Amino acid sequence: MSYRPDPAAAESALIEEVARLLEDPAHRDNPLRQPLAQLLELSTHQHERMERLIRISDGFQGVARDQHESLLASYDRHLRRLEKLVRISDRYHESMRELSESLQEAALTDQLTGVGNRHYLNERLREEVERARRGGRPLSLALVDLDRFKRVNDRFGHDVGDRVLSRVAETIRDELRASDIFGRWGGEEFLLLFPESDPEDAANVCRRILEALRNMGPLDDMGVEPVTASIGVSRVDPERGYSEAISRADDLLYQAKARGRNRYVQDGDQGGDTVANARS
Repeated sequence: MSYRPDPAAAESALIEEVARLLEDPAHRDNPLRQPLAQLLELSTHQHERMERLIRISDGFQGVARDQHESLLASYDRHLRRLEKLVRISDRYHESMRELSESLQEAALTDQLTGVGNRHYLNERLREEVERARRGGRPLSLALVDLDRFKRVNDRFGHDVGDRVLSRVAETIRDELRASDIFGRWGGEEFLLLFPESDPEDAANVCRRILEALRNMGPLDDMGVEPVTASIGVSRVDPERGYSEAISRADDLLYQAKARGRNRYVQDGDQGGDTVANARS
């Protein structure tokens, strides 16, 4: 490896050598002494200027470095704040999403029984009618009305009546198939929707519901005798919509009440069925 002298050290050594020669009396009369002295003075002055410039440059670099570090620190602070704001925003949006879902669910749920409300049923009716129309599949519905329920409210009060409604809703829901749709239509009336089912299929479910209500037994903790229900079952014509089917089911329901209650009547049924007949 070849040796490379340090330029700064070489320059310093040369200046010292020139200064020594100028101080030597033997060179006092040398015609080069004066120009060499001026050159040394100029070199020294330039060297001092260069050192000042270096110090200024170092100062600027220090300031720039400090500013850069300050900017980095400021950037880090802002980045941390932004990340915190993003986390807060994410939590806020998640809370709003959950709130929206809760509000939507509450808007579609009957608060007393916990089943779908009329708004929910209307939405599902529109969806299922359109699906039946596109797919050419049968669709049936049923209206369920509790028999003589006004007596329960009049005798025991509306609080007990509400508890009876909740228990009836649970009993009906337990008898439904996975594809069946159920909700409270209003008062003591419930609506059942049976996708891809004709009235006979729907009637089979209604038989089980009547049987389950009968087997529900006395509501001993409330002092209320078992309740029965009357049901009207109709086919939905997708081309005519569901209003006509609901109106027909309502007429069939009142036929069931006129025939003695505790039974269902379906489209084309002449006699209807009581629970006892359904079991025989």
